[in-house]
Amino acid sequence: LDAAGRLATGARATAARRALRTASAGAATAAVLAGTALTTAPAAHAEDGVSVRFVDIAGDGGTVLKANVVTPAGSGGGARHPVIVLPTSWAMPQIEYLAQARALADSGYVVVSYNSRGFWQSGGEIETAGPKDVADASRVIDWALAHTPADPAKVGMAGVSYGAGISLLAAAHDPRVKAVAALSGWADLIDSIYSGRTQHLQAAALLGGAGHLTGRPGPELRQVLGDFLSSNLAKEEDMIAWGRERSAVTHLDRLNANRTAVMLGNAWGDTIFPPNQYASFFEKLTGPKRLEFRPGDHATAEATGLLGLPNDTWTSAHRWFDHHLKGAANGVDREQPVQLASRSAGGYEGYPDWKSVHAHRERIALADTEHVWANVDSGASGGIVLLSNLLDQFLRTPPAVSVPLLPRSFAAVWQSERYDTVRKVRGTPLLHTTVTPTKESGTLVAYLYDVGPLGVGKLVSNAPYTFHGRTPGRPFAVDLELFSTAYDVPAGHRLALVVDTVDPLYIEHNPTGAQLTFSSPAADPSYVSVPLREE
Repeated sequence: LDAAGRLATGARATAARRALRTASAGAATAAVLAGTALTTAPAAHAEDGVSVRFVDIAGDGGTVLKANVVTPAGSGGGARHPVIVLPTSWAMPQIEYLAQARALADSGYVVVSYNSRGFWQSGGEIETAGPKDVADASRVIDWALAHTPADPAKVGMAGVSYGAGISLLAAAHDPRVKAVAALSGWADLIDSIYSGRTQHLQAAALLGGAGHLTGRPGPELRQVLGDFLSSNLAKEEDMIAWGRERSAVTHLDRLNANRTAVMLGNAWGDTIFPPNQYASFFEKLTGPKRLEFRPGDHATAEATGLLGLPNDTWTSAHRWFDHHLKGAANGVDREQPVQLASRSAGGYEGYPDWKSVHAHRERIALADTEHVWANVDSGASGGIVLLSNLLDQFLRTPPAVSVPLLPRSFAAVWQSERYDTVRKVRGTPLLHTTVTPTKESGTLVAYLYDVGPLGVGKLVSNAPYTFHGRTPGRPFAVDLELFSTAYDVPAGHRLALVVDTVDPLYIEHNPTGAQLTFSSPAADPSYVSVPLREE
């Protein structure tokens, strides 16, 4: 982080430093709240027969991993039990999963949860799901099979966020892992925090700040984070290679060859690991698989379950393991493998695959030519990392803006006609347009809004896009996937596409005095394609 501050220059350096300070304060608060909340999770009671003990496990190279082991009642008679291994989330203590571990043990599982290397009391340095982390997971499985009544034929892994990423990578490299529940994680690290070739500033700063507060970042992570936040494009290929190694999609062939049963769960508004990369990965899996999306932000869909409260995500994960490790005939294999919860209504919708979610589309023409001056925030915004979509999850209050009051010098605006009936947006909106820049580099951010009769726009989706090396004055086509969502546009409302050049969530690359022109050539018309659920 210090390297990032030294390397960054100009406005982007100031933005990065502000984000780092904000992220560090937020990470500190989150760590205190998480530690306080998790220590209130139900402790093991002698009368229920569940055993909880804290142990040291030798990870890769002998690095000490602090762990806890929860075993079911009656596990001393020589019987073997399915085992679940839980790597902790980024910056979280080893008691993170204790409530869920007890619930699993109550239903007959041995559960081993361990603090990922480099965090809290575990040894080593933060490797960010690198080869040592993958090897650690296998060493923990080895330990569980040698020191608990774990069944070597019934091994599962699960985790939230960082634990989800490590679980997917470990399953690709260790065929003993038969089932995985990867919750609020990533399958493609680059497509998560560098989508549209744009640095997700608040997400990266939050992770970096939390890592420094609760762990020991290794030199490779410090270098990559410094280069990333300082927009060191000379190191871009190195950063991408680093991220690819740490992405399960890179090891997809191995995961498919192992026939691992993979459940993926995420929130529509995850500002750290957006849903698109999970949906794309799901489509490429050939073994047993399940995809669940719910309202919320990063890890908020699973949070109540970590406190031992009823939680849909963890209930699904338990059912997934019961079927694939215990052979329980609970019907999970007969359900539609894609389960979506709308941000606007309760209940779940089932689909046979991800393609079916957005099989029906409606195009909104972007016919008018728009000119936008860069470097000024129009007021359109994707919100604040973690906070905005958490409010949307519980209060259904997404980020909002007055569309008529957006300054047209700094924001391009196109609107649909008013809808006579409800439009259920499901899946991934697509933007196709032609951009003519006045500079060789630039950043644009697209927003899709639900606009009511008074002109108030509620955010449906958004996504950034950055370009480099373009010839000033020469138009080029842009195809941009907005973040996948499930949102109901009420009757009497309309959809609006807004494009500007600055958003606090992202690092922008607009030179001083830059201008972007958005046009719709007759031979290549511009449009936004909105996926709609057919009733």
